Amino acid sequence: MLEFMKNKILIPLLVVGVLAAFFSFKYVRAGGRSSHERRALVIETVMKTIQAGHYGARPVDDSFSARVHRGMINDFDREKLYFTRADIAKMKKYETSIDDQIKSGSTEFFDTLEAIYLRRLYGSERLYDEILKTPFSFSTDEILQLNAEKNDYVADEKELQERWRKYLKYRTLVKFVDLKSEQDKKKENKDSVNVKLKTDEELEVKAREDILKSNQRYMKRLRKAKDDDRFTYYVNKLTEAHDPHTSYFPPVDKSAFEEKMSGSFVGIGARLNQSDDKTTVASIITGSPSWKQGDLKAGDEIMKVAQGEKEPVDITGYELDDVVKLIRGEKGSEVRLTVKDAGGAVKIIPIKRGVVEIEETFARSAIIKSKEGPVGFIYLPEFYADFNHTSGRTCSKDVAEEVKKLKAAGVTGIILDLRYNGGGSLGDVVDMAGIFLGRGPVVQVKSGRSNANVYNSHPYDTALYSGPLAIMVNQGSASASEILAAVLQDHNRAIIVGSTTYGKGTVQKMVSLDDMVDPMTRLNLMNDTTGVQGSIGALKLTMEKFYRVNGGSTQLKGVTPHVDMPDPYDGYDDEELGERHNKSALAWDEIPPVKYTPVNSIPNLQQVVAMSKSRIDANPTFKLISENAKIIRKKRDDNRVSLNEVKYKKEQEEINATSKKLEELQKNAVLLEMTNPAADLTRINVDSASIAKNADWLKALGKDIYIAETVNIIHDIRKGEVKMSLGNGLK
Repeated sequence: MLEFMKNKILIPLLVVGVLAAFFSFKYVRAGGRSSHERRALVIETVMKTIQAGHYGARPVDDSFSARVHRGMINDFDREKLYFTRADIAKMKKYETSIDDQIKSGSTEFFDTLEAIYLRRLYGSERLYDEILKTPFSFSTDEILQLNAEKNDYVADEKELQERWRKYLKYRTLVKFVDLKSEQDKKKENKDSVNVKLKTDEELEVKAREDILKSNQRYMKRLRKAKDDDRFTYYVNKLTEAHDPHTSYFPPVDKSAFEEKMSGSFVGIGARLNQSDDKTTVASIITGSPSWKQGDLKAGDEIMKVAQGEKEPVDITGYELDDVVKLIRGEKGSEVRLTVKDAGGAVKIIPIKRGVVEIEETFARSAIIKSKEGPVGFIYLPEFYADFNHTSGRTCSKDVAEEVKKLKAAGVTGIILDLRYNGGGSLGDVVDMAGIFLGRGPVVQVKSGRSNANVYNSHPYDTALYSGPLAIMVNQGSASASEILAAVLQDHNRAIIVGSTTYGKGTVQKMVSLDDMVDPMTRLNLMNDTTGVQGSIGALKLTMEKFYRVNGGSTQLKGVTPHVDMPDPYDGYDDEELGERHNKSALAWDEIPPVKYTPVNSIPNLQQVVAMSKSRIDANPTFKLISENAKIIRKKRDDNRVSLNEVKYKKEQEEINATSKKLEELQKNAVLLEMTNPAADLTRINVDSASIAKNADWLKALGKDIYIAETVNIIHDIRKGEVKMSLGNGLK
């Protein structure tokens, strides 16, 4: 669920050049002319870089091998639909020898696993094609265990076919029940007389056809996966055995990562969809080159792509990623799209590429109206920064601007929403803390081989905003989010609300692997035959850990909020929702605190927490959220489903009963009244798409029960401040 968490990092501002100096004379291999030599070079360089620079590199021994071995097999066949016990036995001999293969430049385990996987993968086409030709009976009593951890690998081909049969029967049953439900709704419609109803037999046939098409589409995607993609996955299993956030980026992925961190890219600004080999425009990004040019519209089908006056490329059958690569290019260059509009007319649209900013990435604010005064709300999805352009946008400057807007609007308090914010730029979180604290220590950063460095906020001598402040967090808040929440908590500057955060207390640096090889090897890379000349990629390397100003680490434990709110994802797989459940995660520890003077700006903190807890405990919606999480946890642990239609529907009704009650409560909830700061209206009212998108955002915020309770908390803090002032004779 939260796979994106592994792609979030903290990048220190300091430049570390020690690794390059360490390695520049180490390599004498004149390789890189074949795929095998390139792979051996990648693994060798990655592993030596980790051993030299990682905060706490683990020994590459038999235990390390076993972790990689187990992880690769589990991930390549998570549902246990491919490998048999005989396959597992063939791979068992490599369980403790992967470390030896790394040292010798061999990829024998990976090669063996890949060969077995591909044979089973392609063999599954025959299995599901054959199984889905025969009608299923949903009146028999059969059980399928969906929790793969409770299943063993099958003994032979016969058992493999039976597991596939049950799996496909389950998926067909789900589709069949959905089709019947849709048809029942049509019966209740006033126009049902004109609707041709299908029999159960016809619906069962339709369900099987849909599942077959779904499998075929999935297989098509897997077939297009390149050998290098699977190899990259293997290298990342080697890196993740040291810690969950050290990862390998081949050259193309490194560029995509940098774009994601900056929140912008060079292109035309059209969001694309793909279905049945057709690539269509889903929407146009406001302010982008496509938007300014004006001819490309949502719904247009892109048929060909040309680079300026060059011969156009027919993109029929291209994967979406490959279409995007053709459309992207240098700033100021021209791309010409041959498109077919909704009416069938074909035309060529020339567009000059430019910088496209993804507004959803950036900080934005709203004002919550209430009887007790307006409350400011700032949404920050990630701690973004453009490391390649000094004039690029940074989240610390953007949040400061949002704070100024809200202060100008006369808000009585501010809520900063860091839910699902997986982190980002270390420099920016340090500067952002200064907005609320002024100058002072924010975080301690320590490598495995040195004393801690203290990072101080610099932009503000005094706080830009000193009023009531609440920080919203949840299990998806990590890294930089945890630094900000922790320092504001340690200073008693803000009240932290939500659920315990992810627990990622490590710092990563992007290290170019090309800088780690000797000049001769790099020269040979320029003449290789693998298609990616001149580079072997980069390593996102865990080099440091960060610590709170009080000396404690957020690693594993995360930040515990003052006000604990029921988390709707409490029942999901813990390994995806918390560092503390990851076996390769670095340990929790603490170091001496730094000297700091708490602000203590919430004198009535304990009273505010108690009042909020009382409201949450009495709130029927929060009660149902907790109840639903318990049901999900129970179902996750033992996820047996009936393949009998009547029993399956009964099971689903029981599971969905709480969710339906929750939906009903949320539907009837009193909405918060939300509006935009006056300074944003010109930008928002630029076109109908922007206006509609903003309206949807405000509506979603207004229905958020977590924001509603946080508004109550802000008012409680303010009331306490007023009482304290009156108590001091200030009337």
